[in-house]
Amino acid sequence: MPAFYEFFAGGGMARAGLGTGWTCLFANDIDRKKGFSYTANWGGEELSVRSVADVETKDLPDGADLAWASFPCQDLSLAGAGAGLKGERSGTFWPFWKLMLALDAEDRAPKMVVLENVSGALSSHEGRDFAAIGAALAKGRYRFGALVIDAVHFVPQSRPRLFIVAIQEESPMSSELVGAEPDPMWHPSHLVGAYEKLSQKSKAAWLWWRLPAAPRRNATFSELIENEPKDVKWHTAAETQHLLSMMSSINRQKVEQAKKLGYRIAGGIYRRTRIDENGKRVQRAEVRFDDISGCLRTPVGGSSRQSVLIVEGKKVRSRLLSPREAARLMGLPDTYILPENYNEAYHLAGDGVVVPVVRFLANSLLEPLLAESEKQDKEAA
Repeated sequence: MPAFYEFFAGGGMARAGLGTGWTCLFANDIDRKKGFSYTANWGGEELSVRSVADVETKDLPDGADLAWASFPCQDLSLAGAGAGLKGERSGTFWPFWKLMLALDAEDRAPKMVVLENVSGALSSHEGRDFAAIGAALAKGRYRFGALVIDAVHFVPQSRPRLFIVAIQEESPMSSELVGAEPDPMWHPSHLVGAYEKLSQKSKAAWLWWRLPAAPRRNATFSELIENEPKDVKWHTAAETQHLLSMMSSINRQKVEQAKKLGYRIAGGIYRRTRIDENGKRVQRAEVRFDDISGCLRTPVGGSSRQSVLIVEGKKVRSRLLSPREAARLMGLPDTYILPENYNEAYHLAGDGVVVPVVRFLANSLLEPLLAESEKQDKEAA
C-alpha cells in the first residue's frame, strides 16, 4: 500500500481523494481550527499542528512514496497583493521544500511530490514564481510537469487548479503516462506560456503528463442545493429584493428567463465591484443559472460568500450557500464532519482541494507511476 505525507492538510481533502488504498504517515497544518476538523474526521495520530518551518525530518516516518503539498495560494492569486513566493503565506513553499531536500540528504526523499495551487501561480510575477518552483524541483533531481484541472469535470463548481507532479529523475515512466507535446485539455495556453519561460535546465526536466479524457460529470448545482437547510436561514422578501436590485439588466434578464422554465432551478450569486455606465464603482450581484457554482472562496468579509437564488416559476427565494452544500461542491460526502461555526466550515471547504480531482489524478497518474517504480525495484532486486 503506498504511503504519503500531507502538508498544508486543512481538513484532509487530499487524504480523502487518495482514499483507503493509501496510508497517511504524517499530516501538517498551522491552523488549529482546521486541525480540529482533521482530527474529527481522520483521528489525530498523524497530525502535527504547527508551522511547516518547525517540522524536522525526525518527525517524518520512513517510507513515504508521495509528499502532497497544497501550499497557501493567497499571495499567488489574483485576489492577493502580488507578493508571490516571497509572501508570508505562499512563501511557505520554501520551508516545505527545504524539508524535502533534508529528507533527500538522508536518502529518504519521497519518490513523488505533488504541489497544488491556483492557476494564477503560472503568471505570478510574470512567470518567475513558477520558474522558481521548477528550478527547485530540477535542482532537487526531480523531473516534473504541470496540469491545470478544472473541478467542473467532476463536481458542479468552476474551480481550475494547478497541479505540479514531480517524480525522482531515475524513476521509470512509460509512454502511456508521458506525451511528446501538450494536451490542450490539461495543458492550456497559459500553462504552455509558463513552460516557455522556464530555464533550460528546468525544461530538460519537464514532462508533458498524459491523462485520459475527463469523465462526464453526473451532478448539477441544483441537485446539491437543499430545500430546507439546517444551518442557514432564508432571506426575507426584502433581502431577496435587495439582491435583485443590485443586478445589472443582463442579470435580471437571467432571473426572468429562469422563471419561465416552470421548474425549480438554483443559481449561484456573487457580489462583485464593477464600473457602471457613469464610470463609478458599484457593487453588483451576478447570477449564473448554468447549474454550475462559481468558485468557492474563503470568507474574507461577506462579499466572498456565495449566495443561492432559487427560482421556481414566479417564486424567488435567496440565502447564503450552506456549509454542507459547500462541502458537496468540494466532493466531500455528507458523512464528513464539518465545524459548527458557519465561517469556519465555509473556510474549510473554500480553502481545500476537490476530492474527486485528487482521486482522478491518483488513479490516472500517481498510482501507475508508483506501479512502474515498484516493478523496476523488484527487477533490480
